[in-house]
Amino acid sequence: MAIAEENKSSIEEDMKTLACWMAGDFSNEKQAYDNPTTYAHIHIFWRPLPYEFFEGLGFYSEQVYDYDLWRPYRQGVHRLVALSDRIYIENYSLKDPILYVGAARELDILKTIAPDDIKRREHCGMIFWREGEMFRGAVEGKNCLINRNGRQTYLVSEVELTANTWVSLDKGMDVNTHEQVWGSKAGPLRFEKRQSFAEEVPQMYE
Repeated sequence: MAIAEENKSSIEEDMKTLACWMAGDFSNEKQAYDNPTTYAHIHIFWRPLPYEFFEGLGFYSEQVYDYDLWRPYRQGVHRLVALSDRIYIENYSLKDPILYVGAARELDILKTIAPDDIKRREHCGMIFWREGEMFRGAVEGKNCLINRNGRQTYLVSEVELTANTWVSLDKGMDVNTHEQVWGSKAGPLRFEKRQSFAEEVPQMYE
């Protein structure tokens, strides 16, 4: 029993650390500047949600091109859950995402998101684990399905996170042939944290 409690304490500490490292505005400006014909300048925003939203740790996220911050190409809501020696991040879509554009930068908009406004994306969770001063993450299985240009694909997603960097590679693979249909073929996107929102991460566990 003592070992189980020790493991629980350890994974909860890791989950708090993961949340604080995730919370921020990440930009791949340097990568885009060095390779402008290969990489667009993108921001990933991870904005902590109030504790009450999930009765735990949660985030709202936006991915946007730097030149058009009010037109995100990806939005989501995410819940962090401790599972044994891993951290599971549930992914949710917004039923009417246009209503919440800019919520990652404007807290007044963020506060309008309610639990009834989201829907679980089944089989699209991410599993994270700690390796020293880094967290690694990967999508669960091969059943996160995305239709792109008339082809059914499954998502392959890999992440490396440190206190100040976010490296990610997302690609869609054909469910039948397993060939890549969409996503970067030039390698992962490499982001650096521009601004931290760690002070907004809920500190209390009830």
